[in-house]
Amino acid sequence: MHEFPITRAAQLKPKPDPKTLSFGKVFTDYMFLMNYNPDQGWHDGRIVPYAPIALEPSAMVFHYAQEVFEGMKAYRNPEGGVQLFRPMDNVRRMNDSCERLCIPTLPEDLALDGIKALVKTEADWVPSEPGTSLYIRPFIIATDASLGVHASHTYLFCVICCPVGAYYAEGINPVRIYVENEDVRAVRGGTGYTKCGGNYAASIRAGERAEGQGYAQVLWLDGVHRKYIEEVGSMNVMFKVNGEIITPELTGSVLPGITRRSCLELLRDWGYPVQERLITAQELFDAAAEGKLEEAWGTGTAAVVSPIGEMGWEDKHTVVNGGKIGDVTQKLYDTLTGIQWGTVPDPHGWVVKL
Repeated sequence: MHEFPITRAAQLKPKPDPKTLSFGKVFTDYMFLMNYNPDQGWHDGRIVPYAPIALEPSAMVFHYAQEVFEGMKAYRNPEGGVQLFRPMDNVRRMNDSCERLCIPTLPEDLALDGIKALVKTEADWVPSEPGTSLYIRPFIIATDASLGVHASHTYLFCVICCPVGAYYAEGINPVRIYVENEDVRAVRGGTGYTKCGGNYAASIRAGERAEGQGYAQVLWLDGVHRKYIEEVGSMNVMFKVNGEIITPELTGSVLPGITRRSCLELLRDWGYPVQERLITAQELFDAAAEGKLEEAWGTGTAAVVSPIGEMGWEDKHTVVNGGKIGDVTQKLYDTLTGIQWGTVPDPHGWVVKL
């Protein structure tokens, strides 16, 4: 276990009301920082007061978007302790993103120890209200003060945290989604399987168009054929069709979600036939017309499971499961959140207690 020096804040912030927490608005007292240069590698891991980061206007992250990030959570268990959910999976996925963006990979144990040390320091910030958690955002940015399209030589690894409320404050309400025909999120050979900001920036326009039509999320199609389902919003997506679970296969343009992987493992444990394969929008709407599309849901860290109640595509429209959350979707949500908060058994050893 690596040890990291802590620079104490002169004054600690007041904690927000745990009953009115929003997402990504209030940040904790401290952050974790670590630097990289070619001579020392990743070095000088430290915990310091949360504060602005000083960067040159010419820092390469601003001009060439060389950066990656992750999203994970810490949970308060019934005994009052704090635990993480599959944190090493996040570290390894971050390194996969680093390799694609030509960023030096992090030593896995060092990165995870830094995350753990910060969460332990901020343990009082982990809320205990039902459904609440501490969201953790690790990220890496290129810091060379240089203009020119090439990999930076220096980088900053930073971890910040914010307490977040229950994603479904008033119960799980199935969302309306719209199949996007014009914009694409990613293409095979690109950065679709990574967590880099450019993927999310490229998704904003279609998301705003969908919202303007009364939909909550975009259902993305592949960037080449414009017919295969890839993701929903910033989440992976799954469908129950005629008793079988199907989800888009990981072709290189789909994010390999950790919640996705967890859902698939649980579904297989429960005996459901599961297929990871190419799925066309036409196939989905045909299944809906035949009464075979039984459930649909998104998966991701923030919502865990987000049921889909309606889908629109061109002039087609379908309601899924009467617009209500389905039994499988509900079971996945209850089981995963139960494991994360420590209220149900964890047979896979996914939880890491601090």
